[in-house]
Amino acid sequence: MSTLFERLGGKPAVEAVVDKFYIRVMEDSRINHFFAGIDMKKQREHQTAFLIFAFGGSAYHRGLSLRTAHQNLVEQFGGLRDEHFDAVFEHLVSTLQELSVADNLIREAGENIELFRRYILNK
Repeated sequence: MSTLFERLGGKPAVEAVVDKFYIRVMEDSRINHFFAGIDMKKQREHQTAFLIFAFGGSAYHRGLSLRTAHQNLVEQFGGLRDEHFDAVFEHLVSTLQELSVADNLIREAGENIELFRRYILNK
């Protein structure tokens, strides 16, 4: 059985998702302040690597743990909370829809990402 990563189209597809996703994120006043002063090229690379991992394209995630990577955001800006995670999640889903990804793959992607909520929000 192929991985979600493979069924989505592999690394080129994930890179396309990340590019469109961050356009949406950066236009959203609910969450764009979390990215102020961030090197967005590097951020896109991190997000691509994370999604490849989350979608089964890699057996492990390189770099900081999700808890460590987001700890500053949880502690600053009034705190990264569930509503912020939900906004990011919403943009991921709408990006996948815009790219005509099948509903069953979008559901599976959402289920995979939801598993990381507690690590990202340091719960």
